[in-house]
Amino acid sequence: MFTASEWITQLQLEPHPEGGFFRQTMKSDETVTTADGRSRAQYTSIHFLVRSGEPSRLHRLESDEMWYYHTGAPLDVHMIHPESGQHEIMTLGPNPSNGEVLQGVVPKGAIFGAEVRAPEQFALVSCVVVPGFDFADFELLAHNELTAAYPEHREVIERLT
Repeated sequence: MFTASEWITQLQLEPHPEGGFFRQTMKSDETVTTADGRSRAQYTSIHFLVRSGEPSRLHRLESDEMWYYHTGAPLDVHMIHPESGQHEIMTLGPNPSNGEVLQGVVPKGAIFGAEVRAPEQFALVSCVVVPGFDFADFELLAHNELTAAYPEHREVIERLT
């Protein structure tokens, strides 16, 4: 089995602004027009690697994002749903008897980030965004803004901002 560094090299991953490492692997040649008139690819897909102690920081997208587990340790994807304020954890991993899933969705508008809890480990996943990802639709969220809005989730906000 590859180490995190070997996966980063083999897959030619680069640092992502939210944390972790990524590379876009697919982008539809077809486009769609969003409800507010923006043109986006029908879909985009990336490989994404997160190492323990280096989380994917809390952010928000304007599209649904589907996550697919590949290898490594389980990955906790934390979601805060703005409409209800509810915190939900989707754990991607290979062991369904531990509540882990091989795939899942983060709905558009959710505030989310991800972390590997196991020390000295990593998780390799893929993410598909529909309509396709565009950095114009990406919002990295500030610690003070989130703790003011969701003080009951301070612990996870501290770790993921």
